Amino acid sequence: MEKVVSGIRPTGNLHLGNYFGAVKSFVKMQDEYESLFFIADWHSLTTSPKPEDIQRSAKVILAEYLACGIDPTKAKIYVQSDVKETLELYLFLNMNMYLGELERVTTFKEKARKQPDNVNAGLLTYPTLMAADILQHRAKKVPVGKDQEQNMEMARKCARRFNHIYGVDFFPEPQNFYFNAEAVKVPGLDGSGKMGKSEGNCIYLHDDDKTISKKVMKAVTDSGPQMADSEKPQVIENLFTFLRICSTPDTYDYFNEKWNDCSIRYGDLKKQIAEDIIKTVSPIRERIQDYQANTEFLEKVAREGAEVARESAAATLAEVRRIIGFK
Repeated sequence: MEKVVSGIRPTGNLHLGNYFGAVKSFVKMQDEYESLFFIADWHSLTTSPKPEDIQRSAKVILAEYLACGIDPTKAKIYVQSDVKETLELYLFLNMNMYLGELERVTTFKEKARKQPDNVNAGLLTYPTLMAADILQHRAKKVPVGKDQEQNMEMARKCARRFNHIYGVDFFPEPQNFYFNAEAVKVPGLDGSGKMGKSEGNCIYLHDDDKTISKKVMKAVTDSGPQMADSEKPQVIENLFTFLRICSTPDTYDYFNEKWNDCSIRYGDLKKQIAEDIIKTVSPIRERIQDYQANTEFLEKVAREGAEVARESAAATLAEVRRIIGFK
């Protein structure tokens, strides 16, 4: 079976963007591939979290992974920092990367703009650590969201460059894997193009029904369509994206027709979106609470996942050392 790997950074709870952008792909892949999914706690250090936040978030995301449908008997889940081999491969890959190409990565430029007082080396080399996470398992496919496509290209560049420098065909070039035909980019409720924790525009998988409804009803809209069959502005297209991913096709078509004939009522649209998001989130939230109450099981899952991940990474690293020339 082909090996696949992916992870999510624990800077808080999972939200709908994480769920539709990556985790649904994780669940689909576990039946078809040898799957390794991890909680990227080292990556979270780029934003300087508190120690207690790192520990709490890792446990929360593990429970959320399981609640979303990842089965530890089919796929292994581990915490990134439990696999120390990753750091050595990260070092080797960094030696072959250039400052200019790392500075041109869009996610680096965005993060540097948002946290100008904390533009650290880890933020700059984030794509290289992500490449080490993937290449240490020699993974063929990686489920990613739209925002990670450039980082995935950097991972492929790391693989190609290592193979070229040392004259080997060792690392496969990992390919993006999408749950749908293309990456799902879940929009923010504030009218922005992406749902994200730092933007404060998320619906979290742990949100209760009342919180979800309140957030959706505050979503940004405009004054409404002025002409029949007109193009939707971005803030409205964002709302229709929620219909597309959470509602039935008939529901989407109904409101799309209302838009086209200029009879749409945004209050009705938002109520429908809230109702359908609640139907998606509520059962997941209940399972999260059940898993969080079973700390012994969570520890067992993480421990067994780390054992498999370390074995995989150690085998890769031993060969990398030999290729480079280290005993």
